[in-house]
Parts: sequence; structure tokens; C-alpha cells
Amino acid sequence: MGARATSSCLRRFSTHLHITEGGSAWVDCPRITEEASLYIHWPYCLRRCSYCNFNKYISRADNNHVMTQCLQKETETLLCLSQVSRITSVFFGGGTPSLAPPSTIAAVLETVSRHVYLPPKAEVTLEVNPTPAGRSKLEDYCRAGVNRFSVGVQSLQDADLKLLGRDHSSVEALQTLEEAQRLCPGQVSVDVMFGRPKQGVESWEKELCEVLKVCDDHVSLYQLTLERGTQLFKQVHRGEVTMPADDITAEMYERARVTLQQHGFAQYEVSNFARNDAVSLHNMRYWRGRQYIGVGPGAHGRFVPLADGGVLREARTQTLEPDVWIHEVQQRGHGTRRRIQLGHRELLEEVLVMGLRMTEGISHKHWQLFSPELGLQEVLGTSADIQNLLQSGRLILDDRGLRCSWDGLALLDSILPTLLLELERKIPNPQKTHSELPKEQAQKTYNPLS
Repeated sequence: MGARATSSCLRRFSTHLHITEGGSAWVDCPRITEEASLYIHWPYCLRRCSYCNFNKYISRADNNHVMTQCLQKETETLLCLSQVSRITSVFFGGGTPSLAPPSTIAAVLETVSRHVYLPPKAEVTLEVNPTPAGRSKLEDYCRAGVNRFSVGVQSLQDADLKLLGRDHSSVEALQTLEEAQRLCPGQVSVDVMFGRPKQGVESWEKELCEVLKVCDDHVSLYQLTLERGTQLFKQVHRGEVTMPADDITAEMYERARVTLQQHGFAQYEVSNFARNDAVSLHNMRYWRGRQYIGVGPGAHGRFVPLADGGVLREARTQTLEPDVWIHEVQQRGHGTRRRIQLGHRELLEEVLVMGLRMTEGISHKHWQLFSPELGLQEVLGTSADIQNLLQSGRLILDDRGLRCSWDGLALLDSILPTLLLELERKIPNPQKTHSELPKEQAQKTYNPLS
């Protein structure tokens, strides 16, 4: 990438951004800043599911060409800004990215390859809605460069799919899985949802066994949660729909873990299971605290903006609303609306929270990449509260590092506050640095994330 391209990107990026002073002087490890994974957000859906509060929109017009151009442009800008030399994986999420033309996928990947090194066998994942329209494009997606599919099956019960507002049937889901596995054997993930209305433990276990008869080598489990503002939330509030109690959903999760293990799937993360080493390499980078660049409306990223003189990793959020995001990308090459510099402690908090989601936990060597002066034992090993967790067997701190036990992993949400409190005691809290659009302009177009 030449100097002209870099300076052009920086001019576009600097426009309209107000940067406050302050922050800590922690510099990311050079090995970590040389590479990143890339997340591309396609914001459009045909309709909104009853439980969904994700950043997604119903497209009012055919703007695929403009959307493609803007995804390419923002990808170029943020790659220039990060100065990474290698993209390790690419993930197309949404929304419903299987609504995107295969040419869009090809164009974005070509943009990446034109600016940095994208290994020929790098994992390129596309989320797929298992409708006939989605299934018909799978082969074209593979030609465009996709080599892994994540299929949102959610349920094999048609009545539940209808209640959830899904626009596919169980038969269509099975047909999509069959085609995806034909094209990418061993690289197809299945999303399944539990804790659905009126669902019981026995029926869930039976359904999961049916899924395992037809799935590939990767399964992601998601517990259905009620989100304010969704249609399902309103139905429950009005008493029209009943959700399983917390103890029932906890039992569903435990039964699923055992069932998956019996079928040869190893749990490698709180919600993810794989056999034949078919783990999601892209998601593993999130959980291991590596850099990632987020492109598209509402996308999030974590990287050091080296070309802008940055020395701290920043948490970045792109403009949410697609039409506004498109305008901003056309005007200045990117839609970044919020930047938060992550000080030493903030970064360690993310490493801790994300790392403990994995069954392997956090090794001493990995922790030292982010905290060369204070090891896991020095930061966490002397606390009486943490000693209680260790003695109860829910948490393990040994020569391998820090991790949850089988029972502890199911209780991770209750364990993390104790660990984070101890981290707060041991690591000083530097002043955070925020960057965003000037207040008068931000009020017109942006509602900051909480």
C-alpha cells in the first residue's frame, strides 16, 4: 500500500472527528498490531424476527450497488488506518448477509486482497438464512470466496419458527444444510436456539438429537432472551406467550452440553461446540483478544489506529442507520461515529471476559502479551474471594493459566464480577479518551450506544 493511498485514507478519516486529550500511554504488542480479522455487516433483512433487536433494517429500495461501493470504501479506509499487513479471517454477518449479491462478497474480498495479505485459505464465513433464495446462491458465494457457512436453523419445529418470525421452514433448513455441506464439507456451522416459548427440557433434548443427525461439525447454541422493544417481549408482557423459567433453561443448557459431548462434539466456548477441529477461527480471535476491524452500519471494531499516530487500541462503533452511514462513507470514506481508547485495565478486562468464555481459558503466555509486568497469579491469585472460587472448583488457576471448570463455565456470569473487581483493585484506572462527532452534528444523526 503506497503512501498516497495511506494519506488519502487519513484525510478522509480525520474530517469532522473531535478528539479529546488524555488516556494512558500503553502501546499494543507489535505482533498483535500487524494483523487483524475483519467483520463485514450487511444490515438488511426481508423482515424482522419477533425476538430480534439487532441492528437490522428492511431495505426500501435496491441499493446493492451503492452498499457494495461503500463497504469497499470503508474497508479500504480502515485497513489504511490500522496499517495491518495481514487479515486472518473475514466474517460476513448481519442482518441477513445471504441477501447480499455474491458479487458484493467478491468485491469486498478483492478490496482486502488489494491492500493487505489475505491468505488463500483464510477462513471466510457467511451467515445464511436457510430460505430457498439463500440456498440458491450458496454455490455462487463459494465462487466469490466464501469457504464456511453459518446457517441460522434455530429450530426444527415449524410452529416455533412461525412464532419466532422466521421466514423459513424446517424442510427448507434441512435442504440448505445439505447443500451447504456439499459445498463446504466440515465447514458448516448450525445455529440452534433453546429456551423458546413453552419449550420443555425433554422436547429440547429430542430436538437437539434430531439436529445432530443432519448437522456438520459445528454447533452454536443460543438461549432465547427477551429484549425490550421486540414483538416477542410485547407478547410475553401481555400474557399471550409464556417463557420457560430460569431453572428450566439452565437444565436445557446442561442437557445440551452432555448430549453434544456424547455425539463427539467438544465444547470449546460457552456456546460453541465442534468435532474434527472445526472451530470458528474468526470467533476464536475475538475470544483471544486479537484485533478486529468492523465495517458496515453499526459494526464494532478493536484495533490500534497506527496511521493516525495512535498507540492505544480503540473500541470503535460505526454509524447505525444504513442511509446515514452510506452518506458518511461517501463523504469521508468511513462511518466511524464513536471511538474509545482502551487503557491498560480496559484491555485486560476484555481479555479476561472474553478469554474465560473458552474452555481452554487464558494461558500465562497469552496474558503476558497484554500484561507483561503483572501475571495472572499476581493480579488474581491473592484475593480471598477468588480463593473461594478456586476452592469450590468452579475456577482453576494453575501452571496452564486461568480457566473455568465444567461447572464453572455454566456460572461464568456470576464469576466474572469477582474477577473484574479484583482487576480494578490491582490495576489503576486511567482516564478514558473518547472521540466522536461534534455534539451539534451528532445530535442530528446519531444516538450514542449506551
